[in-house]
Amino acid sequence: MITACLSLGILPSAQAEQPHVTRSHGYHPFGDLKYPADFKHLDYVNPDAPKGGSITLFGNGTFDSLNPYILKGISPADTPGIQMYGVTELGDSLLMGSQPHNPLGDEAGAAYGLIADWIEYPEDRSWCIFHLRDGARFHDGEPIRADDVVFSFNTLREQGHPEYSLRLVDVASVEAIDPQTVRFTFSEARRDLPLIVGAIPILPKHYWEKHDFTRTTLEPPVSSGPYRVSDISGGKKVVFERVEDYWAQDLPVNRGRYNFDKVIFEFYRDADVGFESFKSGGYDLHYTYSSKRWATAFNFAAMNDGRVLRAEVPHRIPRPVQAFFFNTRRAPFDDQRVRKAASLLFDFEWSNRNLFANAYTRTVSWFPNSPYRASQSATDAEKALLAPLTSALPDDYFSADITPPVNDGSGQIRDRMREALTLLKESGWQMQGNKLVNSEGKPLRFTVLNYHNPGIYRILAPWFRNLKRLGIEADYREVDPAAYKQKLDHFEYDVVLFVLPMRDYPGPELKDYFLSDSANISGSRNLAGISDPIVDHLVNTALSAATENDYTQALQALDRRLRYQHYGVLNYHIRHHRIAWWDKFARPPEPIPFGLGLDTWWMKE
Repeated sequence: MITACLSLGILPSAQAEQPHVTRSHGYHPFGDLKYPADFKHLDYVNPDAPKGGSITLFGNGTFDSLNPYILKGISPADTPGIQMYGVTELGDSLLMGSQPHNPLGDEAGAAYGLIADWIEYPEDRSWCIFHLRDGARFHDGEPIRADDVVFSFNTLREQGHPEYSLRLVDVASVEAIDPQTVRFTFSEARRDLPLIVGAIPILPKHYWEKHDFTRTTLEPPVSSGPYRVSDISGGKKVVFERVEDYWAQDLPVNRGRYNFDKVIFEFYRDADVGFESFKSGGYDLHYTYSSKRWATAFNFAAMNDGRVLRAEVPHRIPRPVQAFFFNTRRAPFDDQRVRKAASLLFDFEWSNRNLFANAYTRTVSWFPNSPYRASQSATDAEKALLAPLTSALPDDYFSADITPPVNDGSGQIRDRMREALTLLKESGWQMQGNKLVNSEGKPLRFTVLNYHNPGIYRILAPWFRNLKRLGIEADYREVDPAAYKQKLDHFEYDVVLFVLPMRDYPGPELKDYFLSDSANISGSRNLAGISDPIVDHLVNTALSAATENDYTQALQALDRRLRYQHYGVLNYHIRHHRIAWWDKFARPPEPIPFGLGLDTWWMKE
């Protein structure tokens, strides 16, 4: 065992008499690590990148708090799309690599020591131990110790955003063995749990014991990461300043990263106004979500004379799930037939041709651009997974077509409308004049909720037209970001447009997104209100899988169940970043497979 560990760059355990305990400089739930224990830097960075300068980025909406760890308020990290830039999380974690804000760019599913210099775990993953580095410290100079880890875990789980209680529910206990060693014991043995506890931000106990953790605040808290907040302006601007004596700047996982002295976010409530500002130099990099803008809006002076560059940067990141999520907690979407009927009327092919310049791929799986997409025909292994629940499955479950229909792009979808009308009649809706009504004469009506986004209605309008042709009344309600967050947190909507991030190895977020336990927890991202014992079974099976093959099969089975139940209208995705930037910056020559990689850019000399 020890010989094998050494050959993989893994440190032999001090508990050598326990042959199934591993001590390592990093962790992967199923496989070997790419980087050995003595690696000097990540392969995709320029380790000699100069420090200095600043970059200004776009922020969507506004913010009213600098505490991202609680349900109250809107922090910069809560605003859409901002985490991919990698500076809004101020607190370092035990491991680096498995967080949305700090992904490992070239190795899916792995994480390496940051605050911790090693992790120790048994073969069954029933516990893990982290040892903290000698030099780890907070920005005020206080050392990061095991007591801070224990405090962070308890505070986040008991007082933090509900996502933490969901994520950490399977941790039975955490204890400081000595000032630099902390042990997590798990109530169920799962391979993802060392990654989960390794990813939580470590908070300074000495600071938060003197401050109310549960309150919103615009006072920058003491933290430990490569940047600190140095300036804010009324929810419109926030400046992240590089910490010159950052304790971890020379660690292998950080060398060549975090090169800008300042990262500035200018917030715009209107994306179109923001883009006009970019064209005149109001900020430095624009990440384009709109295919129309990408195709038509870059004919301006700075672009034409080469002061602004743009590129489509390929990647292998599992795509987030963008969808119109049906709220199954209330009628009419508590009926699967209504959900399926409404889904059939979304004509992606017409929209892709007429609105998106054929830029997008239809999302057909809840795990886009990943190996977890269910096959059309269920495998024997998948059927075996559901054998204990066969009596709860409809007769057509394994034979039903779960792939959205492909239309010809003409806008004529009569076959889909007939199929949808049949489903609606089966669920008790009847045509009365030109409207669908139930047995009480109430019309079939729903509202789609979103925050201020002027371009979104053009996406909804074709769907609404098809719904109206079938007698369904649909409209759109746009609210400011604060009201949107409030309604989202408390599930006050019929349908909501939202984007759920997906990782290479989805873990506890599956509980937050899909598990029955999260359906009525305020602030959870179980947007559809899914409360389904079959989904619960498959989520728990995936998270407890002992092999990568078992894990993949469970997620493929979960994908089939989610698609069969039509919890949302899956939208579309692309497999590259669309970015434009003012020509002030240099970057590594090769694209980063699993991240945007802005943390590796630097100022041109």
